[in-house]
Amino acid sequence: MAVDLLLGLQWGDEGKGKIVDVLTSKYNIIARFQGGPNAGHTLVFNGKKHVLHTIPSGIFHDEATNLVGNGVVIDPVIFKKELDKLEEQDVDYRKSLLISRKAHIILPTHRLLDAASEASKGKAKIGSTLKGIGPTYMDKTGRNGLRVGDLELDTWKDKYRALADKHESMIDFYNVDIQYDLKELETEFFAAVKVLKSLKFIDSEEYIYQAQKSGQSILAEGAQGSLLDIDFGTYPFVTSSNTTAAGACTGLGVAPNQIGEVFGIFKAYTTRVGSGPFPTELFDEVGETMGRVGHEFGATTGRARRCGWLDLVALKYACQVNGVTQLMMMKADVLSGFKNLKVATAYKYKGETITHLPYNIEPENVEPIYTDFKGWKEDLTQMSDQSTLPKELNDYIAFLEKELEIPITIVSVGPDRKQTIFR
Repeated sequence: MAVDLLLGLQWGDEGKGKIVDVLTSKYNIIARFQGGPNAGHTLVFNGKKHVLHTIPSGIFHDEATNLVGNGVVIDPVIFKKELDKLEEQDVDYRKSLLISRKAHIILPTHRLLDAASEASKGKAKIGSTLKGIGPTYMDKTGRNGLRVGDLELDTWKDKYRALADKHESMIDFYNVDIQYDLKELETEFFAAVKVLKSLKFIDSEEYIYQAQKSGQSILAEGAQGSLLDIDFGTYPFVTSSNTTAAGACTGLGVAPNQIGEVFGIFKAYTTRVGSGPFPTELFDEVGETMGRVGHEFGATTGRARRCGWLDLVALKYACQVNGVTQLMMMKADVLSGFKNLKVATAYKYKGETITHLPYNIEPENVEPIYTDFKGWKEDLTQMSDQSTLPKELNDYIAFLEKELEIPITIVSVGPDRKQTIFR
C-alpha cells in the first residue's frame, strides 16, 4: 500500500497533531519523518489537552503502531518526559512505540552549542527553539553524529565522550557567556538514555517496506511547516530538516513512487513564531484579536505567535512543492466575528505584480495585494455539518478551492477532535 503524508503548509503550528489524531483510526502505522522536540503537536479530546514533541500523534489510539523514523532527532531527556506523561495517562506505549536505529540523538552539548550560536548572532538571531536541533543535524551531515543504533554497542559512551568534548571546544570558540554544569546535564541524559534503551529499536526502512507489502496502511506525520523547510523555506529563518513531502522519502526510506495522498494542513489565517519575514503580518487590533481568540502561543516555546491574514501566494507555493492532494483548513472558528476578511492573492514585488513566491520576501521587497471578503458572526464551535456553516465561510472556502485547485476536505471549528467537519 502507498504511504499517505500529512504536513503543514505554513510556518508550523497549523494543527497537524489534531488531524493525525482524527485520521489515525484509518491507519495501522503513524510515522514521524523529520524534526525533533522543536515540534509541538497539540491534541484535545475528552476535555484534556495533550502536547507531543517527538512521539507520533497516534499514540493515544490502542490499535496504532507509532514509529519515530530515521529523519527524526531525539533528545532522550525530553523523550523520557513525554513517556512519563503517557504513563500518567495509562497509555501502554511499550507495545506500540518503535524507534528507528538510524535516528540521531541530541546530546546535552548540542543544546549548549545551540544557545552559544544563537547568543553570538545578537540582533541577527534566527529564533531557534534552543533544543539543539540545528547542531544535531550539522553533526549528522558532518558524519559525526550519535545514532540510536549506537546505543546497542558497547563503545557508545566512548563515541559520546569524543563528540561532547569536541562540542565543548566549539562552545569556547563562540566566546559568549554560557553558564552550564555538564556533569549535572549528563546525569539526567544518561538516566534518560537508559529509559530509551528499554524501547524497541528497529531497522525502520525494512519495517515499513514489509508493512507495505503486507497491506498495512501508513500515515507519515510531518513536523513544523513547509515554509520552514531547509531548502524551500524562508531561509535562513528555517528549521534544519526537510519539512516538505520529499522529507518523508528520506526520513522514512520510502520510495517516491510509493507516496499516496498528501494531506496539506493550513490555518484560515497565518501565524509565525520567532524571527523571519511575514508579508501579511498584522500589527493592529485585528492581529491582536486573532492571537487572543486563537490562543496563539507556541506549544513548545510558549512564545506568542505573530498573526496575519491568509497568504495565498505562499500557500500555493507550498501546495506546489508538496504535491498536495487534499487540504484541511484549521481554526475557521477563530475568524468568527470579524466584519471583513482579507486574503493576499498577489505581491507587489520590486514594482511588479507577481503571484508566485519570490526568492526574497523581506518587507522592503514585498507588499501583499489583498482580496476582500465579508466575514461571519456565527459561533462555529458547535457546528458538525457543512450545511450549517455560514454562507460567508462557504464562500471563503469555495474561493480558496478555486484558486488552489485542490479540494478542502476537512474544516476544523475547534481544538477538540469532535470539532471537525468532513466535506
